[in-house]
Amino acid sequence: MSENILVTGSSRGIGREIALYLAQNGYDITLHCNSNIKMAEDTAEEIKNLGRNVRILQFNVSCRNQCMDVISKDIEHYGMYYGVVLNAGISRDNVFPSMTDREWDDVLDTNLGGFYNVLKPIVMPMISARIKGRIITMSSISGLAGNRGQVNYSASKAGIIGATKALSLELAKRRITVNCIAPGVIESDMTKDLPVDELKKMIPMKRIGTGREVASLVNYLMSKDASYITGQVISVNGGLYL
Repeated sequence: MSENILVTGSSRGIGREIALYLAQNGYDITLHCNSNIKMAEDTAEEIKNLGRNVRILQFNVSCRNQCMDVISKDIEHYGMYYGVVLNAGISRDNVFPSMTDREWDDVLDTNLGGFYNVLKPIVMPMISARIKGRIITMSSISGLAGNRGQVNYSASKAGIIGATKALSLELAKRRITVNCIAPGVIESDMTKDLPVDELKKMIPMKRIGTGREVASLVNYLMSKDASYITGQVISVNGGLYL
């Protein structure tokens, strides 16, 4: 039986690339979406065509009760995941003096709150099942260096780094690894409106990254070969540091 991996925010963008890459490398996939069920179904069809098992979970990562209910029922019915990729996230950019309470709360509740909400119903069952599992979180270059107009986003992504490091210490003796990926400028829906030509001038490699380049790192960190790597923050950014 193939190992199953839950990838949150996997109906499109980087999450979709991660799910497809993992499926191509022999994993069964549990997709997740909040509202884009049609896009999730399209991704699921591609995974099925690769010969892998796939199912879709629909919930809002910022809603604690919803996460607990949906994830717990999925584990009860299908069994424990081998790995989890916490990819779901949002941005609501604005300069801090003009930032609204809603823009702050939505980003923190989704990006950082989602860490707790998704992992809370997973970690203890993973421990109880004695699975030498893999947890991968998604931060950002903004979480490492900060960025203008992204005080909310940078705070949430920096928080993910701290939470990842702390959780890795708690789970190390269980042989469960917890690592963080911090992408730079990656081609996706979140970057399509950015001034790409100007950004390329700032990036030492003079190009933006691809979702597949992030996905390949996820695949490695999921592997048995990465069993001694935990608590790390690995950047995929073409050499860019803001």
